Amino acid sequence: MAGDMRERHVEERVEDTAERSRTSLFGRLRELVVENRRLVVCAVCLLVFLVLLNRVLAGEILTLDRAAIALMVGHVRAAWLTPIMEVISFMVTPIPLIACLFAISLGARARGVRGVGALCAVNLVGSTVLNQVLKFIIQRPRPDVSLRLVDIGGFSFPSGHSMAAMAFFGLLVWLVWHRVRDPRLRTGLCALLCIAIVVVGFSRVYLGVHYASDVIAGFCASLIWLAVYTKVAGPLLAAPERVD
Repeated sequence: MAGDMRERHVEERVEDTAERSRTSLFGRLRELVVENRRLVVCAVCLLVFLVLLNRVLAGEILTLDRAAIALMVGHVRAAWLTPIMEVISFMVTPIPLIACLFAISLGARARGVRGVGALCAVNLVGSTVLNQVLKFIIQRPRPDVSLRLVDIGGFSFPSGHSMAAMAFFGLLVWLVWHRVRDPRLRTGLCALLCIAIVVVGFSRVYLGVHYASDVIAGFCASLIWLAVYTKVAGPLLAAPERVD
């Protein structure tokens, strides 16, 4: 009996030690991911982008793209929805974005915050240049003309509207997260900005001017850009100042 008790105690100690080891390992891994979150975001986005690019360069239309086209054409498109999608897409074009830049710059100056306008402007210009370079190198044709609801030229991969939306609204998410002190307001604004990003990408597939893979690749490319840009330019042009 005593021997059995000792064996059970030994087994329990071994199990406790193993459990603590696993917990400690997961804890260290979680801390490592949090400490290197920019690198993790860049690595994941780059992997997704390269996987999509590999299929695009092979001249394939992905199953994802076919499914998205079938969904939009067969189930989602409606006469009342098309004008809304056109307006959403229009909002991520030069004139509305420049107007937003001026409004953001004036609003930041009125609150005594400098550098936000320059930070947003350089971000938008840089992401646009990156998009044009990628499109010129890859040169993926847009979806078939019969699928398009608007007339547009140029190449398809990655989506310029999706990259602009992620770069512009994504930077605003970064600014709001670091500068807005009220946690409810901060969370609400960030959620609205994230929804805006997704809706812009959706509109491009809905209108038939981009494949779904173009939109996803655009988001990934801009997330990589933002991870680097906010690390380098953020502290120089508009350093975070939130104090909770």
